[in-house]
Amino acid sequence: MAKKAGAKAGQLRNAADLPQKGAGARVAVLVGKEGFLRTQNLDVIRTALAAEFGDVDTLRFDGAEAEVADVLDECRSFGLMAAHKLVVVDQADQFVKEHARPLAERYAQAPSEGATLVLRCEKWNSGKTLDEAIRAVGGFVDCSALTEAMAERWAGLRASKRHGVTLAPDAGRLLIGRLGVDLGRIDTELAKLAIGAGSNAEDGAGTITAEAVRAMVGVTREEEVWGIQETILTGGPERALAELREILGVSKQPPTLVMWALLDLSRKLHAAARGIAAGEQDRDIGRSLRIWPQEKAGVILHAARRLGVGGSWAFFQRVLEADASVKTGLGRDTRWLERLTLEFASARG
Repeated sequence: MAKKAGAKAGQLRNAADLPQKGAGARVAVLVGKEGFLRTQNLDVIRTALAAEFGDVDTLRFDGAEAEVADVLDECRSFGLMAAHKLVVVDQADQFVKEHARPLAERYAQAPSEGATLVLRCEKWNSGKTLDEAIRAVGGFVDCSALTEAMAERWAGLRASKRHGVTLAPDAGRLLIGRLGVDLGRIDTELAKLAIGAGSNAEDGAGTITAEAVRAMVGVTREEEVWGIQETILTGGPERALAELREILGVSKQPPTLVMWALLDLSRKLHAAARGIAAGEQDRDIGRSLRIWPQEKAGVILHAARRLGVGGSWAFFQRVLEADASVKTGLGRDTRWLERLTLEFASARG
């Protein structure tokens, strides 16, 4: 039985590192959850093949539906219009299943010189015989999601090489903080930011600043929720109420989002208060509640200490009561949100 495997030692990070910069690979597996990297590495292979062979026919198959024998026959047959074929199979983990694996193994051991078979998938079902045969004629390219630090570096390089601008370090951190590590979204926003940076630069090669990111890149739901929570945690009653009205009236955030933010906040506060009462370390409480970075955890822990277990539990119950009333039609959502904001801002001292 084959076992599931993610990125492993021996996988390459770039298709350009395959034999002869990708043109010499006859079977390549692009594996990982980052779709942008799978697409980018396929483009690397296609470009290398075009440089080596001239015209290249590209054929695509859905691995969940295609028959292995049909795909391999396509690899072995001669192309009528081009000197080389690029045969791409998506969802390749569904393509190379147990019953079909022997056919794939035999092909990988003696692949056609007139075709390059590229298997793309989020995960790969490893098997010694097939994996060794693929590495002998090509290899595996790791397309797993990047960490935040890696995504920041990638964004900086992408801004320079693809878009011709410099991404300031603080702008890079802010961009990843708002978008996460989805490279497709990052690249789309970089293209938009680069236009503004270029038009504002005297020499045509500008810099993307943190101010530009704040102005042009929308915040994610997670950041929106934290902004609401931070306002309630740090502002006095008047400021908290004023900002709540701005969130609902000016920013046009839905009341349901604010109610969800209050529920999430009250749950975290009570859990943090219980952890503090039990003598747990702050870093352990923050880790258990998945509160990052450290300054966010510090704000919640400070409020939890002031409220205590009893106060945080009372607030949690009030939010649950309000949520139930709104959902059953017994109260106006905006009125409940104003009341809860004032009560909490006053109670936390």
